[in-house]
Amino acid sequence: MTSSKANKTQPAAERPSRDEAEAAVRVLLRWAGDDPEREGLLDTPARVVRSYEEFYAGYQVDPREILARTFSEVDGYDEMIVLKDIRFESYCEHHMVPIIGRAHVAYLPQHRVVGISKLARLVDAFAKRLQIQEKMTVQIADTLNEVLQPAGVGVILEAAHQCMSTRGVHKAGVTMVTSRMLGTFRSDPSTRREFLSIVGNPGAVAIANT
Repeated sequence: MTSSKANKTQPAAERPSRDEAEAAVRVLLRWAGDDPEREGLLDTPARVVRSYEEFYAGYQVDPREILARTFSEVDGYDEMIVLKDIRFESYCEHHMVPIIGRAHVAYLPQHRVVGISKLARLVDAFAKRLQIQEKMTVQIADTLNEVLQPAGVGVILEAAHQCMSTRGVHKAGVTMVTSRMLGTFRSDPSTRREFLSIVGNPGAVAIANT
């Protein structure tokens, strides 16, 4: 795994066992006011733990390894590469409820390109963790920039947060937009405009050029 603090995962020796995880779910069921021994809930702890393995699979993935295999035979291609509308499901680190959204990822290659499926997998590697959208945006952009070393990187995330729609202020239909622009996407307004035009100018430019 990467040594970066932001991407660090729990050492295997500290990870609770499956039995301990299922026992914790039973405690939560009792705390909610139900009986984990009733028929409809008997298998719920095991199901929840299996779901968590899927929800938080990103902790078992090294995002940099996803981008490790690149291609240099691109016949001089040096225009923008964009993969847009990458659906992702993440989970709020404050309330552990879903964040559902779309990612738009772009870069300007200098010498190497990566298979497009790897861009989607990179998004998932960071999405399938406990997250805040701002941090996830930075992680995707910075990892792409560090591994591929392109002329520039642009990442935009648009997402609905159930911690806002199903609790607290109960505001449904609200979308949060975050962005990270690096290299020419940050320094060249025309490159940034081209990227925004391709992905549909999300958030109108209520986007912070972080």
